[in-house]
Amino acid sequence: MTRRAPIGLAVALSVLLAPLTFAKDKKKDPEEIGNRDVGRGVNFYSLEKEIALGKQLAQEVERQAKIIDDPIIAEYVNRVGQNLVRNSDAKVPFTIKVIDSDEVNAFALPGGFFFVNSGLITRAETEAELAGVMAHEIAHVAARHGTRQATRGTLINYASIPLIFMGGWTGYAIRQGAGLAIPLGFLTFSRGFEKEADLLGLQYLYKTGYDPVAFVDFFEKIQSMEKRKPGTMAKVFSTHPMTDDRIKDAQKNIEELLKAKPEYVVTTSEFNDVKTRLVNMHNRRKPDDKDVNRPRLRKAPGSGAPIEEGGDEKQQKKDEDERPTLKRRDG
Repeated sequence: MTRRAPIGLAVALSVLLAPLTFAKDKKKDPEEIGNRDVGRGVNFYSLEKEIALGKQLAQEVERQAKIIDDPIIAEYVNRVGQNLVRNSDAKVPFTIKVIDSDEVNAFALPGGFFFVNSGLITRAETEAELAGVMAHEIAHVAARHGTRQATRGTLINYASIPLIFMGGWTGYAIRQGAGLAIPLGFLTFSRGFEKEADLLGLQYLYKTGYDPVAFVDFFEKIQSMEKRKPGTMAKVFSTHPMTDDRIKDAQKNIEELLKAKPEYVVTTSEFNDVKTRLVNMHNRRKPDDKDVNRPRLRKAPGSGAPIEEGGDEKQQKKDEDERPTLKRRDG
């Protein structure tokens, strides 16, 4: 019996630890998306309360910000986001809107209320880059990071939340260039939560059919832009930058967890059209104190070369490939 005891103990331990190992593997397996509880953890909020809180916060945002109601822009961004949501672990419906702001930013409030700045769309070079940022924010909601962070009491006092709507708590908000006041505790996350959102967001991007490398590419580009011209990133966005370690982790996760596909969606003509529409919208608002008879130039969609307005745009459209741009992988 004394010889069998260690074996019995080993078996017992393996049985006890098996669920933990399985759960860990599940979170790293994109095939298990939707069949895993990534939002598990100590949380004072039920899903119903989380949605109600998010709705209140979203109403505050919409009162302070200018929402773009252009149907083409709004429908496109919503469709890209909802496609990602369908390929995520989220257990709440999403409401996605575009804020008219030049800041490179996007943020998702608890309960699935998601705002994308127009500046993020115009700075992204491809739809995959835009989708990568959106996937990261969707991951925060799917994992319930906002309310779990608030529950921890690290950045916001749970008992003080009602004061947000009474204006009595001066330390609750962070101001952006767009003039928004948003509870800091719901937008700034621990390193662990950011790392988890990177892991999950990459999987959502991958499962939706986009090239996951675009996720890393965009954050590296923003990081480089910020070094060249400080202030490029929105204040909220800069509270959780892609550090070198996180970039390396993301690259490692792509290599080890995401099986290479024959092809990925990189961008679409729709993305170029919406981006051009936003640029033109902003240009129309700028005061024109120059010679009105002088030719005006604007950038052609998908290229850095300007074309003269009134030129042969039909030929340009004809030359554009209307199909999504695919990136093929060898092997």
